[in-house]
Amino acid sequence: MTDYVFASATDLIAAMKKKEVSSVELTDMYIDRIEKFDGEINAVVVRDFDGARLAAREADAALAKGQSLGVMHGLPMTVKEAYDMAGLPTTWGVPELRDNIASTDSATVQRLRAAGAHFMGKTNVPLNLGDFQSFNEIYGTTNNPWDLTRVPGGSSGGSSAALAGGLTGLEAGSDIGGSIRNPAHFCGVYGHKPTWGVVSDEGHAPPGGVAPADIAVVGPLARSAEDLALSMDVVAGARDIDRPGWQLNLPRPTKTKLSEFRIAVWPTDERAPVSRDIADRAQSLADQLAKLGANVSDTARPDIDLDQSFVTYNSLLWGVLAAGLPEEEKARNREIRANQSGDAGIAGQLAHFSVQEHAEWALHNNHRHILRQAWAAFFEDWDILLCPQMATTAFPHDQGEYLGRKLKVDNEEQDYFQQIFWAGTITVGHLPSTVFPTGPGSDGLPIGLQAVGREFNDYLTIDFTRLMAQEFGGFVPPPQYR
Repeated sequence: MTDYVFASATDLIAAMKKKEVSSVELTDMYIDRIEKFDGEINAVVVRDFDGARLAAREADAALAKGQSLGVMHGLPMTVKEAYDMAGLPTTWGVPELRDNIASTDSATVQRLRAAGAHFMGKTNVPLNLGDFQSFNEIYGTTNNPWDLTRVPGGSSGGSSAALAGGLTGLEAGSDIGGSIRNPAHFCGVYGHKPTWGVVSDEGHAPPGGVAPADIAVVGPLARSAEDLALSMDVVAGARDIDRPGWQLNLPRPTKTKLSEFRIAVWPTDERAPVSRDIADRAQSLADQLAKLGANVSDTARPDIDLDQSFVTYNSLLWGVLAAGLPEEEKARNREIRANQSGDAGIAGQLAHFSVQEHAEWALHNNHRHILRQAWAAFFEDWDILLCPQMATTAFPHDQGEYLGRKLKVDNEEQDYFQQIFWAGTITVGHLPSTVFPTGPGSDGLPIGLQAVGREFNDYLTIDFTRLMAQEFGGFVPPPQYR
């Protein structure tokens, strides 16, 4: 069974269809690995092994009768703890929600089940999904399979750690500030932040949450680009209430070679400088793409004010995160925003932004749509923007008070929340972004980069990373879990 541990979901499904391996065997394989390794990784924190084994037996029985349950027939997988799954807790890492048991499945879980997948459990998150690492009072700390002393990312840190450690076949996460992309980068897996609104986030909300979350998305993490595309085929589409009125028709990629792409590379930025390792990796790949015949530019940038873009993003972000919080918590969030930038002008704007003023929100909302137009114009000339996700590889656990945290980037301290620049600049434009592994840095830890595209070109960014894997290599398992 060792050949299947780190196989892609696509390959696992194909092997089951050819009856080379059964769903029961794969499910037992992953459960055995969870029981063996997850004590130290602590990724799969909510478990339903009995339910998974029952579903696996049903999948095998159906296949024996020549019946198909869907394109994911028999696939064992896990999802982020924030997704509702009937009969299991949904806490978002909040101690007061410890006993919150979901009565129904989220839209993503429903669609994955309808495609034939089944679930062994749910994976860990930070408190309120609000961190670049994944720890909380209910489930404890999740560790990075590449180095247990380091973070797996957040907020989909359990998702990325489970994939990297060979504990699951596929995962589903969510992203508002890099929460899919950041863990994918830290753990050396693939993660796709979809265009805003193309995947329903129904059932991915704290109790009482019904409205779509502004700028937040839900989407897949996996060990291959092919798996991201497969998952998007299944989960993308309208919310149930919108289904009578609209349907999704995302463009399919037409390029077959890397040489056909027009690529803008953005290796670092003075607003959020990245480590030399990461900047050099982005530039090196761009140079190699140019040698392959791709049209590559080091200078092409969208016609936007990046400082104002960051202000707009932060205002929308904290509006989402602060909704429903007590006034003292809202004040604390404003303090965090004010410390996110070294620019006193930006900090002042952020500090005085009130999430309760709809008129203020409307101004930022309008600017968000101006940014969308500017990005659309940029992507008339370019297919892919290649850029970092964060400034460093996975950093050591730091569970100190938010405002006191710092990250060292080439021995220079940066504010912890400065790291949201690379994720937020893409998020506020509603753009799709696929993070893909590019191999280890000088410290031996994975480096992932963002492949960003025009709104609704989700399959293009995913397929670009598929072609990159064919040329330069893709997912590599962490040595101690092979």
